[in-house]
Amino acid sequence: MRVTLLDYGAGNVRSVVNALTSLGAKVHFVEGPEDILSAERLVFPGVGHFGSIMQALREKGLLEPLREYLRSGRPFLGICLGLQVLFEGSEEAPGVAGLGVFPGFVRRFRVNLPVPHIGWNGLRPQKPSRLFQGLSGEEKFYFVHSYYVEPADPSLALTFTDYGVSFVSAIEAGPVVALQFHPEKSGPAGLKILENFLRGEGEAVKPPRVPQRTRLAKRIIACLDVRSDDQGRLVVTKGLQYDVREAGRVRDMGDPVELAQRYYEEGADEITFLNITGFRHFPLQDQPMLEVLRRTSERVFVPLTIGGGIRDFTDRDGRSYTALEVASAYFRAGADKVSIGSDAVYIVEDYLRRGPSGRSSIETISRVYGRQAVVISIDPKRHYVKDPSETPHPVIETALPGPNGERYCWFQCTVKGGREARDVDAITLARVCEELGAGEILLNSIDRDGTNLGYDLELIQAVSEAVSIPVIASSGAGCEEHFYEVFARTRAEAALAAGIFHRRQVEIPAVKRYLREKGIEVRLV
Repeated sequence: MRVTLLDYGAGNVRSVVNALTSLGAKVHFVEGPEDILSAERLVFPGVGHFGSIMQALREKGLLEPLREYLRSGRPFLGICLGLQVLFEGSEEAPGVAGLGVFPGFVRRFRVNLPVPHIGWNGLRPQKPSRLFQGLSGEEKFYFVHSYYVEPADPSLALTFTDYGVSFVSAIEAGPVVALQFHPEKSGPAGLKILENFLRGEGEAVKPPRVPQRTRLAKRIIACLDVRSDDQGRLVVTKGLQYDVREAGRVRDMGDPVELAQRYYEEGADEITFLNITGFRHFPLQDQPMLEVLRRTSERVFVPLTIGGGIRDFTDRDGRSYTALEVASAYFRAGADKVSIGSDAVYIVEDYLRRGPSGRSSIETISRVYGRQAVVISIDPKRHYVKDPSETPHPVIETALPGPNGERYCWFQCTVKGGREARDVDAITLARVCEELGAGEILLNSIDRDGTNLGYDLELIQAVSEAVSIPVIASSGAGCEEHFYEVFARTRAEAALAAGIFHRRQVEIPAVKRYLREKGIEVRLV
């Protein structure tokens, strides 16, 4: 089966290609207007910024061929921005016209919830469709967006989803289908949607169960710390308090691709790779890690995040590369998000001295790929004080007193894997990074890492109350109850763990069953 894919040059399209290929499709890329006009089935996965995508289509001479194809009566599937650009315009890019195929506009979420809307949510079908064949109606699909469509014609709506407001999450008009969620990142249920689109036959049905209201699931994320072992192979390792060696050798906990596939099959909602190996010359030439992403994206159909080396860099030959170029290489290899760690601290330090530069990695990557593609990884540790007046940083009154009975503390950011403390606090860092364009916070804890004592709930709550973007809790999980505690007692949207999953001390299905029994919304597979 031949499918034409419109790749306008931004975002992770590899996952879409891999998903279609896994279903038996032969993917042909659009190289010019004639490829659109001759397509039998056209798939348009849009990632990034509304204005950027329209500019790219205009510069490539694809606007009119795309409109002509959409009028031709042939099958079309739009994904995420591939849905939004079908309408007249967007609040994301005032004054920029969309394709205008359908009347309506794209609005930003204005809800008392974290934005972007990131994670697994359900669908409320409004009319029968062939896309629903084989679905029960209880499935969840992966969303990552800050904007949603408001069609002028109510009959366009195929599904609604709830997130503070009830918004249109899919449309269907004859052979034209467009989805706000990412089927290629939605596991088996998403692959079923894609399969139904490719087949394009059979009876239009409604799932047997249609929820009255959909709920966003709390995410369980498996983290894989990847580095070179003593033979130069990339392996998953996990150290206690950042010591990754055991008996003089790197602690080897498995092949990263195989472990990622195992966690996907067990129900992990996302996979995060932290590349802690030293780059030999330059990140773009770190082929083993890029290959890990490529191979993983062929087998794993949930979101992939990569951290490590996302910064401006000059190689040993004097050639300079930008953080945007580094991030682009990872996106093209299969990553959906990049995680920025130590560099974020340096960026915020510079911001506090001189204001925004417009050139930082956070700003440049989010401008091109959208804020949902930028995760900020924060490594703070507690700094105790006897009285809040002792520090200019935001403090909390803690239930965990310091070594000398101190009742107050602030959360000091660190760099270089926790080895160097800086005069920046986690709350300020998170707020500034959100202002600069970050879409998510990965909140670690130097004090809890490797302890199995549970997440630092005070830290997580303090940061999640300070920002309006989602927060991922990390460091300290040792049992199923710790995952429940972080969701029940903080505003965290997701919880990440590494070593306990690698050692099978705790397994992902058991965590999700426990959470479901406790009334926490999760995605089950």
